[in-house]
Amino acid sequence: MHNYKIFENQDKASSYAASLVVKAAKNAIDKTGVFTMVLTGGSSPLKLHNLLTEERYKNEIDWNKTLVFWGDERLVEYKSDLSNTRMAYETLLDHLPIPSENVHPMISKTQDIDSTSIQEVANEYEEIIKKLTNASSVPSLDLVFLGMGADGHTASWFPDTEVVHEKQKLVSTSYNKEQKTERITLTPPLVLAAKKIVPLVFGKGKATTLKEVTKGTYNPDKLPAQLLRNAKNEVMWILDEASASLLESTD
Repeated sequence: MHNYKIFENQDKASSYAASLVVKAAKNAIDKTGVFTMVLTGGSSPLKLHNLLTEERYKNEIDWNKTLVFWGDERLVEYKSDLSNTRMAYETLLDHLPIPSENVHPMISKTQDIDSTSIQEVANEYEEIIKKLTNASSVPSLDLVFLGMGADGHTASWFPDTEVVHEKQKLVSTSYNKEQKTERITLTPPLVLAAKKIVPLVFGKGKATTLKEVTKGTYNPDKLPAQLLRNAKNEVMWILDEASASLLESTD
């Protein structure tokens, strides 16, 4: 089931997303005793992160019962400006009362990239997720945030990459030709099994791609974000008017 929440601007959209995190956390903790959340990189979650550090939101969430994962990461040092891990710590996690053992980055702050095997990182991350979710197969994470690039990628599922067709692994590797960076990413089987998937898409520059991803001919090799059409549960697209400008005329 796909729902679209369209807001006047990114500020209002991010406020809604912050409220959604609070609600999802309370529901999950009430039902299972733990809340599993996946962070996304890029610029789309920055205002959401800032809001979640405010008293009105962060005090509503039991961070002791919250587990944080990443949707994807570049194989770069923590100090790199390309590090999703660094961005999340600096904008969100360093400002929350969350135990360090509840936070699970793909690349640690102290990891020596030069001696790191990206495949080993992916394999280890899959084992961490399985262990923490007590899953023998594919767990259903509570809340997965995603972004979407103008090329139609989401997570590190890039056009014409093998991970688009992954059926077994929960975590795999990928490569971004534009940035020339190796990536670790959650795979379609894991993301599509989530209880709620929330793509954050903002700006006029995403409007044409968003229309094609959600309404166009299905071709995930060209537009990997179209795989979200196969989600088992809810996909909640949080948009601003600019990114949604071409959607509204087709509904």
